[in-house]
Amino acid sequence: MKGADGLSGILIVDKPAGWTSFDVIGKLRGVLHQRRLGHAGTLDPMATGVLPVFAGYATRACGMLPSEDKAYTADFRLGQISDTQDSTGTVLETRPFSGITADDITSVLPAGEIDQLPPMYSAVKVGGKKLYELARAGKEVARTPRRIMIYEMLLTAFDPSTGEGQLTVSCGKGTYVRTLVHDMGQALGCGAVMTGLRRTAACGFTEAQSHTLEAIIAAAEAGTADTLVTPLEAAFASLPALRLDARETDLYRNGVKLPLAGLGDRAADAARYAVFGDPDGFLGTAVPDREEGVLRVERNLSAPRA
Repeated sequence: MKGADGLSGILIVDKPAGWTSFDVIGKLRGVLHQRRLGHAGTLDPMATGVLPVFAGYATRACGMLPSEDKAYTADFRLGQISDTQDSTGTVLETRPFSGITADDITSVLPAGEIDQLPPMYSAVKVGGKKLYELARAGKEVARTPRRIMIYEMLLTAFDPSTGEGQLTVSCGKGTYVRTLVHDMGQALGCGAVMTGLRRTAACGFTEAQSHTLEAIIAAAEAGTADTLVTPLEAAFASLPALRLDARETDLYRNGVKLPLAGLGDRAADAARYAVFGDPDGFLGTAVPDREEGVLRVERNLSAPRA
Protein backbone atom coordinates (compact mmCIF):
# COMPACT_ATOMS: atom_id res chain seq x y z
CA MET A 1 0.00 0.00 0.00
CA LYS A 2 1.27 3.47 -0.87
CA GLY A 3 0.10 6.71 0.70
CA ALA A 4 1.01 10.35 0.36
CA ASP A 5 4.00 9.88 2.67
CA GLY A 6 5.32 6.73 0.99
CA LEU A 7 4.78 3.03 1.67
CA SER A 8 2.54 1.95 4.54
CA GLY A 9 2.41 -1.64 5.71
CA ILE A 10 4.92 -4.43 6.26
CA LEU A 11 7.89 -5.39 4.11
CA ILE A 12 8.94 -8.90 5.06
CA VAL A 13 12.67 -8.86 4.40
CA ASP A 14 14.94 -11.88 4.01
CA LYS A 15 17.90 -10.40 5.87
CA PRO A 16 21.28 -11.31 4.39
CA ALA A 17 24.23 -12.47 6.48
CA GLY A 18 26.66 -9.79 7.60
CA TRP A 19 24.01 -7.09 7.97
CA THR A 20 22.62 -5.80 11.23
CA SER A 21 18.88 -5.17 11.45
CA PHE A 22 19.71 -1.45 11.61
CA ASP A 23 21.79 -1.79 8.41
CA VAL A 24 18.69 -3.14 6.67
CA ILE A 25 16.59 -0.20 7.86
CA GLY A 26 19.29 2.24 6.73
CA LYS A 27 19.48 0.68 3.28
CA LEU A 28 15.71 0.67 2.85
CA ARG A 29 15.46 4.31 3.90
CA GLY A 30 17.77 5.20 1.05
CA VAL A 31 16.18 2.87 -1.49
CA LEU A 32 12.58 3.78 -0.67
CA HIS A 33 13.30 7.44 0.11
CA GLN A 34 11.36 7.01 3.32
CA ARG A 35 12.44 7.78 6.88
CA ARG A 36 9.55 6.23 8.76
CA LEU A 37 10.65 2.61 9.06
CA GLY A 38 10.99 0.21 12.00
CA HIS A 39 11.53 -3.50 12.48
CA ALA A 40 10.24 -6.28 14.72
CA GLY A 41 12.73 -8.74 16.19
CA THR A 42 16.42 -7.91 15.93
CA LEU A 43 18.67 -10.40 14.13
CA ASP A 44 22.42 -10.73 14.77
CA PRO A 45 24.69 -9.93 11.78
CA MET A 46 25.52 -13.62 11.19
CA ALA A 47 21.82 -14.53 11.00
CA THR A 48 19.65 -14.56 7.90
CA GLY A 49 15.92 -14.78 7.39
CA VAL A 50 12.62 -13.20 8.28
CA LEU A 51 12.79 -9.58 9.41
CA PRO A 52 9.42 -7.76 9.34
CA VAL A 53 9.98 -4.09 8.51
CA PHE A 54 7.13 -1.68 9.24
CA ALA A 55 6.68 1.32 6.98
CA GLY A 56 4.74 4.56 7.32
CA TYR A 57 1.83 4.64 9.76
CA ALA A 58 2.35 0.89 10.34
CA THR A 59 5.37 1.71 12.53
CA ARG A 60 2.86 2.48 15.28
CA ALA A 61 2.26 -1.26 15.55
CA CYS A 62 5.85 -2.07 16.53
CA GLY A 63 5.96 -3.44 20.06
CA MET A 64 2.30 -4.41 20.25
CA LEU A 65 1.95 -7.36 17.88
CA PRO A 66 -0.29 -10.20 19.07
CA SER A 67 2.38 -12.77 18.22
CA GLU A 68 6.10 -12.26 18.69
CA ASP A 69 6.93 -15.95 18.42
CA LYS A 70 9.86 -16.96 16.21
CA ALA A 71 11.18 -20.09 14.49
CA TYR A 72 14.78 -20.83 13.53
CA THR A 73 17.19 -23.35 12.12
CA ALA A 74 20.52 -23.20 13.94
CA ASP A 75 23.80 -24.87 13.00
CA PHE A 76 26.20 -25.81 15.79
CA ARG A 77 29.60 -27.33 16.51
CA LEU A 78 30.44 -29.28 19.63
CA GLY A 79 33.76 -29.01 21.46
CA GLN A 80 34.16 -25.24 21.68
CA ILE A 81 33.18 -22.40 24.00
CA SER A 82 33.40 -18.80 22.73
CA ASP A 83 32.89 -15.40 24.33
CA THR A 84 29.97 -14.63 22.00
CA GLN A 85 28.53 -18.17 22.18
CA ASP A 86 28.85 -18.44 18.41
CA SER A 87 31.60 -18.98 15.85
CA THR A 88 32.16 -15.24 15.27
CA GLY A 89 33.72 -14.82 18.72
CA THR A 90 37.01 -15.73 20.36
CA VAL A 91 37.31 -19.39 21.30
CA LEU A 92 37.91 -19.52 25.04
CA GLU A 93 38.13 -23.27 25.47
CA THR A 94 38.28 -26.47 23.42
CA ARG A 95 36.99 -29.76 24.81
CA PRO A 96 36.71 -33.33 23.47
CA PHE A 97 33.29 -34.42 22.21
CA SER A 98 34.06 -38.00 21.19
CA GLY A 99 31.28 -40.36 22.20
CA ILE A 100 28.50 -37.77 22.18
CA THR A 101 25.48 -39.22 20.37
CA ALA A 102 22.33 -37.76 18.87
CA ASP A 103 20.38 -39.27 21.75
CA ASP A 104 22.66 -37.49 24.22
CA ILE A 105 21.93 -34.17 22.54
CA THR A 106 18.20 -34.77 22.35
CA SER A 107 18.10 -35.61 26.04
CA VAL A 108 19.34 -32.14 27.06
CA LEU A 109 17.19 -30.02 24.73
CA PRO A 110 14.75 -27.85 26.71
CA ALA A 111 10.99 -27.47 26.27
CA GLY A 112 8.39 -25.26 27.90
CA GLU A 113 9.13 -22.27 30.09
CA ILE A 114 12.77 -22.00 31.13
CA ASP A 115 15.05 -19.36 32.66
CA GLN A 116 17.73 -18.07 30.32
CA LEU A 117 20.72 -15.94 31.31
CA PRO A 118 21.18 -13.22 28.66
CA PRO A 119 24.62 -13.42 27.01
CA MET A 120 27.15 -10.67 27.58
CA TYR A 121 27.18 -9.97 23.85
CA SER A 122 23.57 -8.78 23.69
CA ALA A 123 21.62 -5.52 23.68
CA VAL A 124 20.10 -6.19 27.12
CA LYS A 125 20.78 -3.23 29.42
CA VAL A 126 22.23 -3.50 32.92
CA GLY A 127 22.68 -0.27 34.85
CA GLY A 128 21.84 1.74 31.75
CA LYS A 129 24.60 0.11 29.69
CA LYS A 130 24.13 -2.41 26.91
CA LEU A 131 25.79 -5.70 27.77
CA TYR A 132 27.74 -5.86 24.51
CA GLU A 133 29.28 -2.45 25.28
CA LEU A 134 30.50 -3.79 28.62
CA ALA A 135 31.70 -7.02 26.99
CA ARG A 136 33.73 -5.12 24.41
CA ALA A 137 35.35 -3.22 27.26
CA GLY A 138 36.40 -6.53 28.79
CA LYS A 139 33.84 -6.42 31.59
CA GLU A 140 31.43 -9.09 32.72
CA VAL A 141 28.55 -8.19 35.02
CA ALA A 142 25.89 -10.08 36.90
CA ARG A 143 22.73 -10.63 34.86
CA THR A 144 19.25 -11.66 35.88
CA PRO A 145 17.84 -14.75 34.15
CA ARG A 146 14.75 -14.10 32.06
CA ARG A 147 11.77 -16.38 31.61
CA ILE A 148 11.39 -17.56 28.01
CA MET A 149 9.21 -20.08 26.19
CA ILE A 150 10.55 -22.94 24.09
CA TYR A 151 7.67 -24.50 22.17
CA GLU A 152 9.88 -27.04 20.43
CA MET A 153 13.59 -27.69 20.00
CA LEU A 154 14.60 -30.61 17.82
CA LEU A 155 17.87 -32.09 16.57
CA THR A 156 17.49 -32.45 12.79
CA ALA A 157 21.06 -33.36 11.81
CA PHE A 158 24.24 -34.50 13.57
CA ASP A 159 27.62 -35.88 12.49
CA PRO A 160 29.35 -37.43 15.53
CA SER A 161 32.71 -37.45 13.73
CA THR A 162 32.81 -33.67 13.32
CA GLY A 163 30.49 -32.69 16.17
CA GLU A 164 28.48 -30.56 13.77
CA GLY A 165 24.71 -30.56 13.53
CA GLN A 166 21.53 -28.58 13.15
CA LEU A 167 18.60 -27.72 15.40
CA THR A 168 15.14 -26.35 14.73
CA VAL A 169 13.75 -24.02 17.39
CA SER A 170 10.25 -22.64 17.89
CA CYS A 171 10.24 -20.10 20.70
CA GLY A 172 8.74 -17.00 22.26
CA LYS A 173 9.95 -13.43 22.47
CA GLY A 174 13.39 -12.63 23.90
CA THR A 175 15.02 -16.01 23.25
CA TYR A 176 18.74 -16.09 22.41
CA VAL A 177 19.25 -19.17 20.22
CA ARG A 178 23.05 -19.03 20.57
CA THR A 179 22.56 -19.22 24.32
CA LEU A 180 20.38 -22.30 23.85
CA VAL A 181 23.27 -23.84 21.89
CA HIS A 182 25.81 -22.76 24.51
CA ASP A 183 23.70 -24.20 27.33
CA MET A 184 23.26 -27.42 25.37
CA GLY A 185 27.04 -27.72 25.17
CA GLN A 186 27.40 -27.03 28.87
CA ALA A 187 24.84 -29.74 29.68
CA LEU A 188 26.75 -32.19 27.48
CA GLY A 189 30.04 -31.22 29.15
CA CYS A 190 31.85 -30.59 25.87
CA GLY A 191 30.75 -27.06 25.01
CA ALA A 192 29.09 -25.88 21.80
CA VAL A 193 29.00 -22.81 19.59
CA MET A 194 26.38 -21.72 17.08
CA THR A 195 27.84 -21.63 13.56
CA GLY A 196 24.83 -20.42 11.59
CA LEU A 197 21.30 -19.12 12.16
CA ARG A 198 18.30 -18.64 9.91
CA ARG A 199 14.98 -17.28 11.11
CA THR A 200 12.22 -19.08 9.26
CA ALA A 201 9.24 -17.33 10.87
CA ALA A 202 8.57 -14.22 12.94
CA CYS A 203 5.45 -12.46 14.19
CA GLY A 204 3.17 -14.68 12.12
CA PHE A 205 5.18 -14.31 8.87
CA THR A 206 7.26 -16.99 7.16
CA GLU A 207 10.30 -17.07 4.89
CA ALA A 208 7.99 -17.98 1.96
CA GLN A 209 6.52 -14.46 2.29
CA SER A 210 9.88 -12.70 2.50
CA HIS A 211 11.74 -10.71 -0.15
CA THR A 212 15.48 -10.34 -0.59
CA LEU A 213 17.02 -6.89 -0.47
CA GLU A 214 17.93 -7.31 -4.13
CA ALA A 215 14.27 -7.91 -5.02
CA ILE A 216 13.14 -4.91 -2.99
CA ILE A 217 15.78 -2.67 -4.57
CA ALA A 218 14.79 -3.82 -8.06
CA ALA A 219 11.10 -3.20 -7.30
CA ALA A 220 11.88 0.26 -5.91
CA GLU A 221 13.84 1.16 -9.05
CA ALA A 222 10.90 -0.04 -11.16
CA GLY A 223 8.42 1.92 -9.04
CA THR A 224 6.62 -1.24 -7.90
CA ALA A 225 7.85 -1.60 -4.30
CA ASP A 226 4.27 -1.18 -3.07
CA THR A 227 3.40 -4.57 -4.62
CA LEU A 228 5.74 -6.24 -2.11
CA VAL A 229 4.07 -4.68 0.93
CA THR A 230 1.88 -6.83 3.17
CA PRO A 231 -1.13 -4.98 4.68
CA LEU A 232 -0.73 -4.16 8.36
CA GLU A 233 -3.82 -6.13 9.35
CA ALA A 234 -2.01 -9.35 8.42
CA ALA A 235 0.05 -8.97 11.60
CA PHE A 236 -3.19 -9.05 13.62
CA ALA A 237 -4.85 -11.97 11.83
CA SER A 238 -4.71 -14.09 14.99
CA LEU A 239 -7.10 -11.72 16.80
CA PRO A 240 -10.90 -12.00 16.43
CA ALA A 241 -12.20 -9.39 14.00
CA LEU A 242 -14.69 -6.77 15.19
CA ARG A 243 -16.44 -4.82 12.44
CA LEU A 244 -17.89 -1.37 13.04
CA ASP A 245 -20.46 0.63 11.10
CA ALA A 246 -19.71 4.13 9.78
CA ARG A 247 -20.84 5.93 12.96
CA GLU A 248 -18.91 3.59 15.24
CA THR A 249 -15.87 3.95 12.98
CA ASP A 250 -15.83 7.72 13.45
CA LEU A 251 -16.14 7.30 17.22
CA TYR A 252 -13.30 4.76 17.30
CA ARG A 253 -11.02 6.99 15.23
CA ASN A 254 -11.64 9.80 17.72
CA GLY A 255 -10.78 7.58 20.70
CA VAL A 256 -14.34 7.37 22.00
CA LYS A 257 -15.32 4.33 24.09
CA LEU A 258 -18.09 2.25 22.53
CA PRO A 259 -20.85 0.62 24.64
CA LEU A 260 -20.50 -3.16 24.48
CA ALA A 261 -24.27 -3.52 24.58
CA GLY A 262 -24.52 -1.64 21.28
CA LEU A 263 -22.05 -4.03 19.66
CA GLY A 264 -24.12 -7.09 20.57
CA ASP A 265 -22.83 -10.41 19.28
CA ARG A 266 -20.03 -8.67 17.39
CA ALA A 267 -18.15 -8.26 20.68
CA ALA A 268 -17.85 -11.91 21.66
CA ASP A 269 -16.05 -12.98 24.79
CA ALA A 270 -12.50 -12.09 23.76
CA ALA A 271 -9.75 -10.16 25.49
CA ARG A 272 -8.60 -8.21 22.42
CA TYR A 273 -9.92 -7.45 18.96
CA ALA A 274 -8.64 -6.45 15.54
CA VAL A 275 -11.04 -3.65 14.60
CA PHE A 276 -12.29 -2.97 11.07
CA GLY A 277 -14.38 0.04 10.07
CA ASP A 278 -16.70 1.24 7.35
CA PRO A 279 -15.36 2.37 4.93
CA ASP A 280 -11.78 2.52 6.23
CA GLY A 281 -10.90 -1.16 6.61
CA PHE A 282 -8.42 -2.03 9.34
CA LEU A 283 -8.49 0.54 12.15
CA GLY A 284 -6.38 -0.92 14.95
CA THR A 285 -6.98 -2.84 18.15
CA ALA A 286 -9.42 -2.57 21.03
CA VAL A 287 -9.93 -4.20 24.42
CA PRO A 288 -13.24 -4.64 26.26
CA ASP A 289 -13.79 -3.38 29.79
CA ARG A 290 -16.64 -5.69 30.73
CA GLU A 291 -17.06 -4.22 34.23
CA GLU A 292 -17.63 -0.77 32.76
CA GLY A 293 -19.43 -2.23 29.74
CA VAL A 294 -17.36 -0.44 27.11
CA LEU A 295 -14.88 -1.15 24.36
CA ARG A 296 -11.69 0.90 24.66
CA VAL A 297 -9.34 1.84 21.83
CA GLU A 298 -6.03 0.12 22.54
CA ARG A 299 -4.13 1.54 19.55
CA ASN A 300 -5.53 3.45 16.60
CA LEU A 301 -3.52 2.18 13.63
CA SER A 302 -5.78 3.51 10.91
CA ALA A 303 -4.34 5.19 7.85
CA PRO A 304 -5.00 8.92 7.51
CA ARG A 305 -8.08 9.68 5.44
CA ALA A 306 -7.50 11.34 2.09
